[in-house]
Amino acid sequence: MPFTTQRKVRFQHCDPAGIVFYPRYFEMINSVVEDWFEEVVGHDFNRLHVTSGTGVPTASIETQFHAPSRLGDWLEFRLTPLATGRTSLKLQVTACCGDQRRLTSVSTLVFVDLASGSPLPWPDPMRRHFAMDCQQGLHDA
Repeated sequence: MPFTTQRKVRFQHCDPAGIVFYPRYFEMINSVVEDWFEEVVGHDFNRLHVTSGTGVPTASIETQFHAPSRLGDWLEFRLTPLATGRTSLKLQVTACCGDQRRLTSVSTLVFVDLASGSPLPWPDPMRRHFAMDCQQGLHDA
């Protein structure tokens, strides 16, 4: 089942024309990923980064911008896990305002040791969770 959350487009997200400046979308996407790890996966970023000394940097991201978002819009973000590897996780994030799709982004995160920057295998509980979410995501697609 996809994870959904909403974000209001604020002044801080916009360029002088009042539309979302595209790098701010990446900040919003990252906040959605962070919320998903906390609320669904059960591993908030404090636990990952500070307590465990691990992280999930983005290794790749491909994004299509379908329509502009404007100051005051409410965007619904939907995160769907697509595939899990030994050290990586592929996610799709979409953002819509009402019935209009604003962006589609597919990214790959890698689980790493923060001290060395080296990839690590996902812990078994997280891997099992991702596998279930990926299967569900394929059924929902």
